[in-house]
Amino acid sequence: MAMNYSDQVMDHFTNPRNVGEIPDADGVGEVGNVTCGDIMRMYLKIKDDVVEDVKFKTFGCGAAVATSSMATELIKGKPLSEVIKLTNNAVVEALGGLPPVKVHCSVLAEEAVKAALYDYYTKNGLPLPDGIEAPCNGDCAHCCGN
Repeated sequence: MAMNYSDQVMDHFTNPRNVGEIPDADGVGEVGNVTCGDIMRMYLKIKDDVVEDVKFKTFGCGAAVATSSMATELIKGKPLSEVIKLTNNAVVEALGGLPPVKVHCSVLAEEAVKAALYDYYTKNGLPLPDGIEAPCNGDCAHCCGN
């Protein structure tokens, strides 16, 4: 099946932003689904309640790489109060759309960010804000259409 990807998706796939690890990350989140094979790990460096730096490592298809890259761009330099509100729809919109069969990649990108936030809040003994909960363990109904 041929996929039609936007120029933004192709750009973020071929030139991903913020790739790598942050060794002393304040929050790390990993999500994935063995059925589709996409695995995303997100690293956050937080200072004064702002995402000072963000990196990702993704194993998956081009759409998984592109959504991870775009998610990092959408949250870098933003206060946590905004980062918490990141949605997969915002990622899809910023990328100029995704084929319906690849929208699950944007869901994983949102979940990776929120898993890293969950890690940050729990490691620091902070109360979880609305919208942040324990990460999906890979068997959620929305993951890869399962």
